[in-house]
This record gives sequence, C-alpha cells and structure tokens, in this order.
Amino acid sequence: MNSAATTTHEVAGAELVNRTIGLFAEGFRLALIAGHDDAAAAGGRFRVVYLFVARNPDRRIELSVQLDRQDPRLPTIAEISFPGGRFERELHDLFGIGIEGHPLPRRLVRHFHWPRGWFPMRADASAIPSFDDPEGPYPFRTVEGPGVYEIPVGPVHAGLIEPGHFRFSVVGETILKLKPRLWFVHKGIEKLFQGREPDDGIELAERISGDTAVGHSLAYTLAVEEALGIDASIDATRNRALLLELERLYNHIADLGALCNDVGFGVLHAHAQRVREQLLRINAQLTGHRLLRGAIRPGATVLRAEPDGGQLKTIASDVAELVDIALSHSVVRERFAGTAVLHRQQARDLGTLGYVARASGLDHDARRDHPFCDYHRSVPVHTSPDGDVLARFTVRAEEFKTSTELIAQLLDGYARPVPTVREASGAGTGIVEGWRGTIVHRVEMTPDRTLRRVKVVDPSFFNWPALPVALADTIVPDFPLTNKSFNLSYAGNDL
Repeated sequence: MNSAATTTHEVAGAELVNRTIGLFAEGFRLALIAGHDDAAAAGGRFRVVYLFVARNPDRRIELSVQLDRQDPRLPTIAEISFPGGRFERELHDLFGIGIEGHPLPRRLVRHFHWPRGWFPMRADASAIPSFDDPEGPYPFRTVEGPGVYEIPVGPVHAGLIEPGHFRFSVVGETILKLKPRLWFVHKGIEKLFQGREPDDGIELAERISGDTAVGHSLAYTLAVEEALGIDASIDATRNRALLLELERLYNHIADLGALCNDVGFGVLHAHAQRVREQLLRINAQLTGHRLLRGAIRPGATVLRAEPDGGQLKTIASDVAELVDIALSHSVVRERFAGTAVLHRQQARDLGTLGYVARASGLDHDARRDHPFCDYHRSVPVHTSPDGDVLARFTVRAEEFKTSTELIAQLLDGYARPVPTVREASGAGTGIVEGWRGTIVHRVEMTPDRTLRRVKVVDPSFFNWPALPVALADTIVPDFPLTNKSFNLSYAGNDL
C-alpha cells in the first residue's frame, strides 16, 4: 500500500452535490473545504477546493470549483454532510461566498464587532477595518416553556484557556439545549502563512494549538514536502513517529488525571501531573522544548537525544496502575459510566474524529488509514461501543499503552517512509493523527516557492458540535466532566 498522491478534478458548481454523493458512496469522507482568492491570476476568480479522503487503500481526491468574482456562489452540501455545512458557513464569513440552499445560514465565525462586508481572507481585505457598522448580536435560538431559564458561562474562564461562551437552556438541573459560541479570537493564522518561506511557516504551525505542536507542524511539513517533491529520510520519518507518540503521552495522562479530579479523586490527579512532568522533561531532553517544538522541518527532523526505553516502560506501568486504581473506585466508575453518551450514529453523522469518535465505536485513526510511516500500517485502534465519559477515559488509557509500545518498537528499529510518487506539483496535503484526532493541512505554493495558501483543520472543528449533543438531557453538574472528556481546542478551532 502506497501513500496516496492527491488527484484533483475541476468541476462545475452544478456538478458538486452529485459528485459529493458519489464519493461518499465510495467510502470517502470530507476532510476540508478551502477557499482561495486567486485575485492575482488571470480573471481574478474565487476558487473552492473540497478534499475527500478514504482508507484501505489511502485515497485522496480534490474537487476544485471556480467562482465568478462578482457574484461567488456555491450550492450547499449541508444536507448530505454536516461538517460540509459548517465549512460552508466559514467560507461565507471569511470570503463572502454565497451558499445557496443552506439550511442554517447564520454566521459561524463572525462576531458582534465585525463590520458588515469585511471578509478577512479576501486579497483586497483591509488589515484594520472600520468597526462603525457591526454585525450585531449573535442570533441565539431561545428555548421557551414553563420553568426554562438560561445559564450563561464564559467567554472568560478561570483558567489558561481561550474564550468560549456556553449558553445552557435548562429546567431545574436538566440541560435542554447547550449552544457553544466560539471564534472570539480570530487570529488570522491562515492569512499569516501567506508569503512566508516554507521553513518560516513551522513556528506558526507549532503554535496553532499549543498542546499540539508536533501534530500541526508535522501535517504542515508533510503538505509542504508533497508540494515541493521532497522525500523524507528514514531517520526523519522515525523521529517524526517518535515525537507524535510522545505528544500523545503527555496530553493523555494530563486528561486522565483531570477527569479523576473532576469527580473528586484529587490524589490521582496529583500523580498524573507527576507523570506528565516526567514526560515533559523527556521532551525537553529530546528537542530542547517541553512541548516538543523546534525538531520538525521540511526535509528533516532532528533529535538532540534518544528517549530512554526503560524509563518509558516504567512510566507505562505507573500509568496502568493509576488507571486500575481509578476504575476500581466505585465513585469514579459510577460517575463516568453512562454520563454524556454520544451514540455511534450521532458520532458518524457529525463527522467526529479521534478518541471522541473511537469511544463511540468508529474505527478511525489516520496513522493506519493515511500512514506516512511503515510502522503505522498495523497500529492497533482502540474503540468502545458505549460513547460515554468512561469510554473516552478507557480508550485514551489504551492509547497511552499503545503509544509506549510503538515508541519501543521505533527505538529498536527503523521506520521507513510509506513510498509515494513525489512531483513538485505546487500543492500538497498532510494528514496526521494528532492526539485529539486527525489533523489536515493543505498547502499551495507560488512559482517562487513561497506559501500562497495554507488551510488548517484541527479535529476540534469536527468535534465541537458533538459536545452539546452528548450533553442533551444530562444535568448541569455533568458539564465540566463531559467537557474535559472531549477536551476540545479553542485555539485550533479559532484560526
């Protein structure tokens, strides 16, 4: 099985829905929709690229649609793809592209203070707009009835997290509806990539979501290497696989401990933080940075040292003992079990990714499905049919064990790149199974090899809509526990 080169098809807007239906029937899923303002090209049109991916074998197909600049419009695919409908709303908010027939045309990214008619991803957008004609309040849907009241939470929270507003409609303690409102800090990350040299984009990619420096920088690097026709060496591939698993380890143990803390088992949380600190120190020894920044570059990945396999084996045993203690405690298990269930069909319909999807029975893992490394072809994928907090806890505990085993295998041998055809096509896609789930970067280069467009998709973009679904008909005190079991990124979502 070779790593797939991406095949691109130019299609008319009128063909889009039927082509999408056909790809879904063949087992593809929608990975991203990327808007492009080709103002500098002949005709200065808008262009929208739809990336579809499938596994077994790894396949990647793009549909590219050209739009009239004076009246850019697309037919919606929202009725056949829930994630597609959200990508379309993002397109409208950032590019001003009209989406015909969308069932929920309200804005997604745009906030109260954004001026009407200002679309920041357009080539002619002003850097500092006038805010004298704001969009106005977000049109929240009001839930009415006897005893119904609202609980607003955020957007400012008591922690080192980015802003997010949660509006609960409740009766007593029962949640009837939860509406998250995100995108309070539109940082313009994708715009900041434009015009940079490929190596200069690494530091930006590492900071998309601070706890996912490896996942995002690797997805970006793989996309750049495909665009420029660069082959990674065996050593670079092995080092990348090591770093990807080390990032999974320190994040998973932190959340396993935090989940225990949310049900009052603070002792296990303290021990989890002890283990996390050990892993962060290993990270610093390997890369010079506790969050594993600075090692991955297009064409190379260099480590300062090798991880100690014996030390990681000891850590894995330590974590297994902590997990056993947690699941043997009746209060912990009873609070986890049956709480905030996301059913399999719900997870599938919403397009969830990562451990959120796997805890609801969906067998997805980009390491196996879209491998860059031969060791990933047979990586075990842990799933659960239950979809509750307990399932999200146990799936991540199993993934911690698997990651330490994978690291031990990598230390004992080489990891060869999955072979693929390399041509400097000027466009490339990187797909990586970050610790939260599948990360996708799509890169286009200019003829002088600078970045023209970088589209970033963090798994949180797919998973945020699943949180209110899982919380329906639960109680307000379940929110902190459920929220931590999902642990979605504000920063990765709000680019």
